[in-house]
Amino acid sequence: MKSIKHTLAASSLGLLSMLSLQAEAGEVQAAVAANFTAAAKEIAVEFEKDTGHEVELSFASTGKIYAQITNGAPFDVFFAADAARPQLLVDSGDAVADSLFTYAVGQLVLWSADENRVDADGAVLKEGKLERIAIANPKTAPYGLAAVETLTSLGLWEDMQATTARGDSIAQTYQMAYSGAVPAAMVAHAQIALDDSGSYWMIPQDLYNPIRQQAVLLTKSADNEAAVAWMDYLQGDKAHAIIERYGYGLEQ
Repeated sequence: MKSIKHTLAASSLGLLSMLSLQAEAGEVQAAVAANFTAAAKEIAVEFEKDTGHEVELSFASTGKIYAQITNGAPFDVFFAADAARPQLLVDSGDAVADSLFTYAVGQLVLWSADENRVDADGAVLKEGKLERIAIANPKTAPYGLAAVETLTSLGLWEDMQATTARGDSIAQTYQMAYSGAVPAAMVAHAQIALDDSGSYWMIPQDLYNPIRQQAVLLTKSADNEAAVAWMDYLQGDKAHAIIERYGYGLEQ
């Protein structure tokens, strides 16, 4: 009888703990730059298991998300692919200044679905052997801007500008190359870090400005415990391990 009582007591405590966790659980609406899609989804699974909070992820180009936020979109946090737009939100009072941090440092690559198309030194691009490539829209996607900076540094942009295809986001840009619509595309290393298909050139980071991807908590959500917890979680060891596995750097 004693063991049964203990079992019932333990079960009751477990139930109470679960109900308590559910009562305290909240939800965060996270707007995330498209290049961070896979990593964010994996981190969200761990976050929900560890905290009981739920995350609703929305993905688009950084420029589009910024425009949505300034037009009243119901997001709690913004994970951009640059540092400029989160700072603009801080400057306008729409984001909490103290919450701003760099969650990842991006790396640009030239990638082709053809395993024999792109060499490890980028000669295929430098020597004009690619008839066409795709980049993300440089006006809305920081990786697209980095692609333009790269081509400019190599002295190729003037000749290639007219024939270069532009994706609405870095995700769409990757799909252009994946589908064979273009022979190669400049994409985020994170998009191919866990996929050994195709061929790529890791573009030297001295050819473009650093892609410091920053996150910020929106002012209207400053009291949202789930949103604050999500921001904290992205700065923890478990999230950092996932971020690095997807080919990003971490700011020291």
